[in-house]
Amino acid sequence: MVEGSMTQGAGQGPEVERTATVRDFRVPAYVHETAPYATPGPHAAEAAPPSEETYPEGYTPTQRDLPVIRRGDTVQVAVDPEPAPVQQPTTGQGPLFVVGDVHGYLDQLVAALQEKGLIDDAGQWCAGTSRLWFLGDFTDRGPDGIGVIDLVMRLSAEAAAAGGYCKALMGNHELLLLGAKRFGDTPVNSGAGTATFQAAWLLNGGQKTDMDRLQDHHLQWMARLDALEQVDDHLLVHSDTTTYLDYGRSIEEVNDTVRETLTRNDAEEVWDLFRKFTKRFSFRDEGGADAVRSLLDTYGGTRIVHGHSPIPYLLGEVGSEDGEDDTRTAVEGPHVYADGLAIAMDGGVTMAGKLLVQQLPLDA
Repeated sequence: MVEGSMTQGAGQGPEVERTATVRDFRVPAYVHETAPYATPGPHAAEAAPPSEETYPEGYTPTQRDLPVIRRGDTVQVAVDPEPAPVQQPTTGQGPLFVVGDVHGYLDQLVAALQEKGLIDDAGQWCAGTSRLWFLGDFTDRGPDGIGVIDLVMRLSAEAAAAGGYCKALMGNHELLLLGAKRFGDTPVNSGAGTATFQAAWLLNGGQKTDMDRLQDHHLQWMARLDALEQVDDHLLVHSDTTTYLDYGRSIEEVNDTVRETLTRNDAEEVWDLFRKFTKRFSFRDEGGADAVRSLLDTYGGTRIVHGHSPIPYLLGEVGSEDGEDDTRTAVEGPHVYADGLAIAMDGGVTMAGKLLVQQLPLDA
């Protein structure tokens, strides 16, 4: 049984990520999340129907609210055999790119980076002094989260050697994976009962193959990620929430506080951090533009760029669970909203959407 944890703040929709009570810690890896706008039914924790498709060993699909989809159903990005090289300025830093939530879809990430001319056919950095930021959520739901992390780590070294850079932010799924590895079934107070990181990780698309391949250098890399950063007047964050304000009044203070919290290695503190990073929709409804301004006024920048909440949900398009009569608008690029102050970058790759890689600034 899952304790109620879908907190709803003023002007916000329900959270999608779910927590689980101690009674859930034995939930098998095929347990699913319930849809964010639906009441969990009696069969919400049943296994997915049998499929003729073959998944990698240990790959456990999750349900359609933020589901893992079969890889053949994923929108494939057409890649020219010889993508046009990124145009480099004659002086100074190269162009700025941001990447939305990847969630283990390594093949789609490689295709999207190649389409933008950031990596070549061999997967090597070929963009010179370009700057690339990932907005977090590298693992869970998709088949190869550790492969995604390995690619980002390698591109960071290759980009730096070429005079550019590749950097990444902390997402709530990085915190969830860290917690599952460090604390396992240690009970924590969720505010709605007792929970465990292990059960929450499984309920939110945790993949056994990722946990089996997780090594110390992956953990160290994730634990050192920044929570937010300002680049070229863009405030980059993972989550569309104002809870960053709980951790400091400057970018440096927030990043230091998050790292110190992880260093203390206290399960209750890390759980609280995870839950706050899981909040969403602060910028979507009435008062959303004011929420964005509260972050911009505190940390700087003229626009906020975030991942976390899939664009179809921000548009109020949730679709049907069986895929029939699905009238969602196809996601082709970022979603600009909140009086033009917010740019959403999660194209919904886990729900037949698109993994977005976008050059900034936008014209709109």
